[in-house]
Amino acid sequence: MVSPETSSSSQHYYKTSSPMAKYAGTRTKPVICFSDVVLFLGGAFMSLILVWSFFSFSSISPNLTVKTDDSSSSTKCYQGIDTNHDPTDPVYYDDPDLSYTIEKPVKNWDEKRRRWLNLHPSFIPGAENRTVMVTGSQSSPCKNPIGDHLLLRFFKNKVDYCRIHGHDIFYSNALLHPKMNSYWAKLPAVKAAMIAHPEAEWIWWVDSDALFTDMDFSPPWRTYKDHNLVVHGWPGVIYNDRSWTALNAGFFLIRNCQWSMELIDTWTGMGPVSPEYAKWGQIQRSIFKDKLFPESDDQTALIYLLYKHREVYYPKIYLEGDFYFEGYWLEIVPGFANVTERYLEMEREDATLRRRHAEKVSERYAAFREKRFLKGERGGKGSKRRPFVTHFTGCQPCSGDHNKMYDGDTCWNGMIKAINFADNQVMRKYGFVHSDLGKTSPLQPVPFDYPDEPW
Repeated sequence: MVSPETSSSSQHYYKTSSPMAKYAGTRTKPVICFSDVVLFLGGAFMSLILVWSFFSFSSISPNLTVKTDDSSSSTKCYQGIDTNHDPTDPVYYDDPDLSYTIEKPVKNWDEKRRRWLNLHPSFIPGAENRTVMVTGSQSSPCKNPIGDHLLLRFFKNKVDYCRIHGHDIFYSNALLHPKMNSYWAKLPAVKAAMIAHPEAEWIWWVDSDALFTDMDFSPPWRTYKDHNLVVHGWPGVIYNDRSWTALNAGFFLIRNCQWSMELIDTWTGMGPVSPEYAKWGQIQRSIFKDKLFPESDDQTALIYLLYKHREVYYPKIYLEGDFYFEGYWLEIVPGFANVTERYLEMEREDATLRRRHAEKVSERYAAFREKRFLKGERGGKGSKRRPFVTHFTGCQPCSGDHNKMYDGDTCWNGMIKAINFADNQVMRKYGFVHSDLGKTSPLQPVPFDYPDEPW
């Protein structure tokens, strides 16, 4: 898969037992799984049995595999999800006519997903915002000498973010369609991920050159509850300025539903698989005058749909402009030192944020910081909040064919600073930080009451 390096009418099938806290990561409520049947031991021991049962159900680890009969297979439970349960009842996977490929449409996807979830009830709790992140790069080695190292660290950043917030992640480094390369390669990968993950409500595409630089922050899921696609963009730039940079298609959330399947089909129809691919490039340039290259691209294609078919797409596409859903690196990187100092000042002011803690409870401290210091901060330029995502648009870390308006070293040095800035938020939980954002190694041990206690 070649990395782009550029840039619901869905039905709800489930209810949750409790609303998700603001800015909290997607979590699945722990459920205890037992496959054994407790034998009746007689009335004389009933009270003891009841006490023992209550203790077992309330204190046993939800991640523990419980097996009481060695002659039968155990039930594997991970955060309440039974991964060993897959009934023989026919589902869409058993239909030979259903295709993962980009050419063949998927029909009745909402009904197919609903049936799968009903047959796999352990996946239902927490499913309303369950997310699979999808990213990728080309299958061949990078031409740029530092490219493979940078892509590895960009991927580590995404893995760290997903681990902290409880998301799954899928990395593709192969083209899923020979014609759908470069920036178009994302659409076959996203469609395949939708089919492979019926338990996920959202598929989150992230370009290989996009970096999470606020590891605490989660998108405001409730804001998107009536939308099927979330992308960084601005309506005025689409409808008034008619610019091909009115949104960035290198980073988006797409709901796993029939509406999205149909959007991908229509979107793909302007790509390299279309016999009218050359014509679509001409149409795009005729409308969006600032588009400099003749080929139809995925970003301008999406803007075209919003511009030409506003009544169809605009009600279901959320153009996120309130914070750095993805932000331009050249605007963000120079401010990392100031952002770091602002967060250290928060920690000096309140000892709660200086307290050492396990990585698994990081969201508790993120929520405290949010309420105490960041409430009302939108996260844009000049905000106290860290930029959520820093996107190295135009840098091309793998090929090295960066935009000529940049010096190559400016790109690579900026990436190292951004990676270390994000990595500090992770490694702090492990007792170390990068004392110099320009140097990856060595890391510095963190003093006990840092930053109140000096190095």
